[in-house]
Amino acid sequence: MPAAPLAAEAWFLVVVLGVALLGLVVAWARSMRRRDVEDDQHLGQVRRLKQQLDLVLSTSGDVFWELDVRTGVLARQGIQRLAGASAPDHVPLAKWREEAVHPDDVERLRRLVERHVNGETELFESEHRIRHEDGGWRWVRARGKVTERDASGKAVKLGGTTRDIQDLRRAERETRVAYEVFRSMSEAVSVIDLDFTFVAVNSAFSRITGYSEGDVLGLASNLLDSSQHSTEFYQRVRSIVVRSGHWSGEMWQRRKDGGEFLSWIELSEVTDGNQQRTHFVAVVNDITQKKRAEQELRYLANYDTLTGLPNRTLLSERLSRAIIRARRQESRVAVLFIDLDHFKDINDSLGHAAGDRLLKAAAARLQAAVGPTDTVARLGGDEFTIIVEDLDSIDSAGRLARELLAAFSLPLEVDERHNVSITPSIGISLYPDHAMVPTDLLKYADTAMYQAKSQGRNTFEIYDEAMDAEARRRATLLAALRRALAQDEFRLVFQPRLSLRSDRIVGVEALLRWRSAGLGDVSPVEFIPLAEESGLILGIGEWVMHEACRTLRHWRDDGLVDLSCSINVSVLQLLRAPLAEQLRKILAETGVPPGRIELEVTETMVMQNAEQTLAVLHQLREVGVRVAIDDFGTGYSSLIYLKRLPIDTLKIDKEFIGDLTDDPDDKAITATIITMAHSLGLHVVAEGVETPAQLGYLRGQGCDEIQGYWLSRPLETPQALAFVRERNEAPRGGASAA
Repeated sequence: MPAAPLAAEAWFLVVVLGVALLGLVVAWARSMRRRDVEDDQHLGQVRRLKQQLDLVLSTSGDVFWELDVRTGVLARQGIQRLAGASAPDHVPLAKWREEAVHPDDVERLRRLVERHVNGETELFESEHRIRHEDGGWRWVRARGKVTERDASGKAVKLGGTTRDIQDLRRAERETRVAYEVFRSMSEAVSVIDLDFTFVAVNSAFSRITGYSEGDVLGLASNLLDSSQHSTEFYQRVRSIVVRSGHWSGEMWQRRKDGGEFLSWIELSEVTDGNQQRTHFVAVVNDITQKKRAEQELRYLANYDTLTGLPNRTLLSERLSRAIIRARRQESRVAVLFIDLDHFKDINDSLGHAAGDRLLKAAAARLQAAVGPTDTVARLGGDEFTIIVEDLDSIDSAGRLARELLAAFSLPLEVDERHNVSITPSIGISLYPDHAMVPTDLLKYADTAMYQAKSQGRNTFEIYDEAMDAEARRRATLLAALRRALAQDEFRLVFQPRLSLRSDRIVGVEALLRWRSAGLGDVSPVEFIPLAEESGLILGIGEWVMHEACRTLRHWRDDGLVDLSCSINVSVLQLLRAPLAEQLRKILAETGVPPGRIELEVTETMVMQNAEQTLAVLHQLREVGVRVAIDDFGTGYSSLIYLKRLPIDTLKIDKEFIGDLTDDPDDKAITATIITMAHSLGLHVVAEGVETPAQLGYLRGQGCDEIQGYWLSRPLETPQALAFVRERNEAPRGGASAA
């Protein structure tokens, strides 16, 4: 039975093979499971790496890119942050260059990539512009390198990152601009650290202080401290800067050569993006010359240049203060008004130079005769005034007057060859016996002085109401003045103004005249002060503005469209009247352009009411009219203050023009005023020009306009119109005289 064993063996073999096959299947299945697990782990690791890459790119703002050289496809991750939401992740390189890269940057970008691929550079880097989906261009910085080469060494793939540098380039540009500003500023600028040690300075710093940047870097800023201030002053300034972050003011500083200069300094803190203080910046202006000029102008404003005595302005200030003290102490103040007898005759016979020396000698004689606390002032010409305080009686003022008369009993030395005997006439008024305000005290002392002259000169008189017959005339004038406007007794005359550049009449000044039905022609010198004192000037002034604009409107209709009109304004109009509102209404009614109207205010009225008038002048500037300072030189003469005012024109008082060709002081003052005014951007008009010599000097000094009798007296309206036409139509170069 051999068949049975054979079958058993075959079956056994089948079983063995089946088991083996099953084992192989099980092993294969296990292997596949392990591979799946490994693949899952690998995929998870890839996902984690991709998430980490996305996180890095999103936080850094960078775009990751890879270029497949063989396919020419540029793959980008995060490109939407740079180019917009619609930008694709994959794009053909040629299409990207054509559509996304700025045309001016394509060739440079291509060369940079080519140089790197050829091995000329270790790293590829480029700054170029790419297009955003909004149509704008955005600066980016791309960096990368070859990541794969084939067997022959040819680049197969490039990879790298791209970053948005739009804000960075803007910041760099702003930094460059700031540096150029810092470098080219005319002010000295220094950067100092929190310990007040120099970090950087500009070239102006070196020019002003004499220290180069190398001289001061790393040194303490107290290197510039001056002996003009105490150590405590500088410590206080620095403590203020540390506490508040800012300080500004005037400060003396020392140059490298030891010289000292006055500066205006602005110290300010510099903070970083977290508002933490990092440095201080000091901006320094050398104002030494400016201050010197201010002091000179202040001297001109308050002192008589010939004698060195206080002028009318400073006299008024001191008299006001003396009255306040006297009111508080219940004492007296005396005002002595002094006029030198027959001075004009001496001046004419010996000449103006000798006359000036005589005035200086008289001033010295007066100062020697009074006490150290008394004020001696020169009002102008040969008129002097003395303020004496703390008098116990009227008799004390009389004793002082007699001492002054005795002082002039001896001749005055004019020069080595001439000793001149001259006598004074003295008028006296007292506070509170005769008046309560400075203007009245001066006026009454003046009245008493003329009474002394009428008594034969070389004497004194104390004011008495019986002297003042003028007071009765004033009352009569005031009564007539109250009726004048209603009775249509006022009229305007016009004095032409000549431009020295074009030799044409470019404007007129409207001047008020009064012909009273009962008193006849009354001088403006009489009735205008009275109108101001009584307040009637408010109504009169408004009438003048309206009448002047109405006349100018008619002249414009007749073809004189380039003519301007100047109108004098009273201090009461500035302080009490709604002047800007009145002007707007008048200009609207008449149709006159605001720029053709110029309002003239005296420097005294502006300076005595500085803050109020400043506000009104700014309102007038908003209306569009021009503003002129009239009678410059007779009041405060303060160009230092004038530069703060919204003014356009400066009118030099005729007091300086009258002796212009004979008096070197008037020449110097006039030239100085013109130069200083032009430096402040002001137009200059000279009043009272009466001779060709005066005209020639003013023309030579660059004066802009003149008015006066050389050109024309004030004219009635029809004559003024005819004069302007005739003068402007005449051939240039001709002369005109009144």
